[in-house]
Order: sequence, then structure tokens, then C-alpha cells
Amino acid sequence: MNTKELFDEFLNYLRYERHFSPHTAKCYSADLKQYAEFLDSSESAVGQDHQPVQGAANDGSTAVMTAATGSSVLQAPPDAIRRFLGFLHEQDYSKSTTARKLATLRSFYKFCMRRGYLNESPVASIRTPKLEKRLPKFLTIEQIQKLLDTPDVTTLLGARDRAMLETVYSTGIRVSELVDLNIEDVDFEGECLRIRGKGKRERITPISPTALAAIRRYLDMRNADSRVQTFDQQALYVNKHGQRLSTRSVRRKLDKYLLEAGLDPSISPHTLRHSFATHMLNNGADLRSVQQLLGHQSLSTTQIYTHVTTQHMKTVYDDSHPRA
Repeated sequence: MNTKELFDEFLNYLRYERHFSPHTAKCYSADLKQYAEFLDSSESAVGQDHQPVQGAANDGSTAVMTAATGSSVLQAPPDAIRRFLGFLHEQDYSKSTTARKLATLRSFYKFCMRRGYLNESPVASIRTPKLEKRLPKFLTIEQIQKLLDTPDVTTLLGARDRAMLETVYSTGIRVSELVDLNIEDVDFEGECLRIRGKGKRERITPISPTALAAIRRYLDMRNADSRVQTFDQQALYVNKHGQRLSTRSVRRKLDKYLLEAGLDPSISPHTLRHSFATHMLNNGADLRSVQQLLGHQSLSTTQIYTHVTTQHMKTVYDDSHPRA
């Protein structure tokens, strides 16, 4: 099996069996491409003489490689991995990026072992670089309200944007999940939302009456528009041409409202998700419930918010306790 076939098999496994998104598969493809090129151009290639590895496919679904054999990848010793990590360090890659690339290799070699191509992973003895703990940024309740009040709800696009912001803050939904919503996913009577998350996992999450009212106002204005028959009839949130919104469009809209509201321009749509989780925990929600609402598979992913809420409790203690 040559390198192209080996990488393609792995990436297809990610896409069609693990249900990874095209964007995630593209990242894995780029990491593998860089790793294969490093092996091919260094002494770590176990003395094999291979042709250079070409770039990844434009759609990110598979890595397009030349006819080089896959033996250098399968025969790479742990020292080759260490040399690769050293190369990344010399190229000034951040610790988080290096850790992600190493995670790609762990996943790839684990796949190779499951398929019987390897008996032992060369990454098994390699330790992941220790990362600095970065607490998630979040907005205060007052800042959230200021942001939500910014869109002009007398216009169709303004009503749409207010509904989107309300939806994200009310449910903690990811932006990729937001743009994937269909009208039928909104249950006005049950006050809940059906969300299709990572790996095609669906979850049902509550949504506030305020957010539902904003969505209903937007849909009423949309249905009253003379062009409504030309709009995407499934998508909940559409652009000015009536087509499903992209994640990039949501980011641009948020940038616009941050500027108008005088808020930190570095805030991202994910900050609203962080704000949702932080405010829930600060107001007494348990960690397991927040995990389910966010759609996290592992509780450890959600636990980063406990650092934020602990700091909040310390502030409350310092402000309130007579001996503080």
C-alpha cells in the first residue's frame, strides 16, 4: 500500500465512520502531508528514497499523495516523531498547534494498528507538550444585553441577527450548529431546539421564551417578504439572497455589532458559547447538565469553566465576607 492509499483510507475512515467534518478532515490531511514531507526529506525516513508528497485535496476530504510507498510512514521509529516535533519547534509553531499535530499522528497510528498495519505505535512513548491553561473569555450579563440590543429589529436582516444572537446565548450552540438549523428544528410549543452536533450526534436543548420570540418575529417578517418563495425553505437562518448562512457570515455580523456596541472586537461567536456556560454555572447549574447542553462528549472538556466560576466565587467572597 502506498502513502496515498494509506492516508486516503485513514481520512475516509474519519469522514464516513467517525463522521468528522470536512474542515476537521482537511486539518488532519494537512498535518499528515507535512509529516510525510518531513520524513521524506530527513534522515528519519529510514533510508528509503521516496518522491515528495504533494498537497491535500481542495475539499479536504482526502490527502492527494504521489506513488511513494507507505513504508517510511509505517516504519518510522519514535525518534522520527521526536525529530518532527523538534522541527515544528524550530519553525516556531505554538505548543497548541504542535499538540494538535501530535494528536493527528496518535490517531493515525492507532488506526494503523487497528487495521493490522502496525503492531506498535511509534507515538506511544511520546509525551504531549504541556500546554498553558487559558481560561475562556466571556461577556458579562450587561455586555450580553448591550450586544443583543444592537441589531435593528425593524428590518428583516436585523430581526434575523437578533434572533441568531439570542439563539446562541440562550442555548450555547456552536456557530456550525447554528447555521445548520432548519425551521423544523424549533419547537415553539415545547420550548426546545433540536441540534445536530459533532459526529452527527443530535441533542435536544431548552431555549428561552425570549429567544423563541425573537425567532418568531424574524420568521413572521421573512414570511411577509415578497421574495419568500425563492428562499431556502428548510434553513432557519438565511442570507439576503435567501440562501443558508455560512459561519463566516455569522462572524462578520458579530464583528459589525461588536463595533456598534463598543465591545471588545476580539470577541468571537464562541465567546457567546463561553458566556452561556459561565453564566449557567455562576447561577447554580451543575457541571453535568452544562456538559449535556453544550454537547460535550467528555466532562473534562466542560470542566475548564469551573476555573472561571471559582474565580467568580472568590470575587463574591472577597466582596461579601466580613473577614475577607
